[in-house]
Amino acid sequence: MMDIKKSKLFEKALSFNFLGSEEGLFLYENASTAELMHIANEMRQEISPGNNIGWIIDRNVNTTNVCIAGCKFCNFSCSPKSSKAYVTSLKEYNKKVNELFKLGGNQILLQGGMNPELGINFYEDLFKTLKSNFPKLKLHALGPPEIVYISKKEGISFSETLKRLTAAGLDSLPGAGAEILVDRVRNFLSINKCTVKEWLDVMREAHKLNIFTSATMMFGHIETMAERIQHLIAIREVQAEKPKNAVGFTSFIPWPFQDEGTVLRKQYNVKNSVSANEYIRMIALSRIMLPNIKYIQPSWLTVGKTVAQICLHGGANDFGSIMIEENVVSVAGADYHFDARGIQKAIREAEFTPRQRNQAFEYF
Repeated sequence: MMDIKKSKLFEKALSFNFLGSEEGLFLYENASTAELMHIANEMRQEISPGNNIGWIIDRNVNTTNVCIAGCKFCNFSCSPKSSKAYVTSLKEYNKKVNELFKLGGNQILLQGGMNPELGINFYEDLFKTLKSNFPKLKLHALGPPEIVYISKKEGISFSETLKRLTAAGLDSLPGAGAEILVDRVRNFLSINKCTVKEWLDVMREAHKLNIFTSATMMFGHIETMAERIQHLIAIREVQAEKPKNAVGFTSFIPWPFQDEGTVLRKQYNVKNSVSANEYIRMIALSRIMLPNIKYIQPSWLTVGKTVAQICLHGGANDFGSIMIEENVVSVAGADYHFDARGIQKAIREAEFTPRQRNQAFEYF
């Protein structure tokens, strides 16, 4: 009986029909890793035929390390009064962007936090200055929590905030701050950060404005398996709502919670217990549950080269960035690194063809 149910659900997935939360949970609990990988790989081949795996050169730059969100999983940020507090200077931006261009990249992932001193005028001025100094630079900047914070601080809508930032130079919006899109989890992890509805609504407004975005999930802390699936379905629903001419979510990137030095570990004894097998299963399930998002990316930064390579045979079809200067999860224990040659070698070792791409997932 169980095998019959599995077969029917596999058929449903391969027809690119949406699986419900109970159906997704049933597959995760009852299908083998090999079965999940097989179905996910079949779907991947249908979605993006061929042997190409994309990768990109970009750089993470933190606008500031000041944040009042108080997330229990983050030990990068500090309070406004801390002696370690900083706001990145224009001189530093110029140096970092010039280094990026020399390495062949043209995009920065620009993030920081909810800094009470920084309003929309700051970001507009920053974006305009960066685009004036570097016309070819692409800004993959901020994230829903920061958009929500800026909007509330200025007393304007999410849409107006996004319109103003786009006019100033914003190119795309990262899926930062998603963690787990379930309010029970968010209320414990980061009570001062945006709600689930706010996170999703920012993305809805971005898609209406044809700003392409990404989606993420940080898992392996206090959430249940059912809540992980709830997260996937929430993202899938927003993607299904996007205007026909909009790209919406270009990609989905799940990664395991990095626990080193965090409040979650020190005060609550919550540790990252995600095994390699569990991560591979989550990548496969993500492909199965998200048939309307084209690219799924394994987090080699947090799980390492070998696990990420295996994921390419289980539903994933992009290898992401070499991630010049990643600070946040690295501080919490993620210590894998790639340069341009290394990331291409890793893709070839997995028997795929590396193709450098841009932020719109167009191959060079």
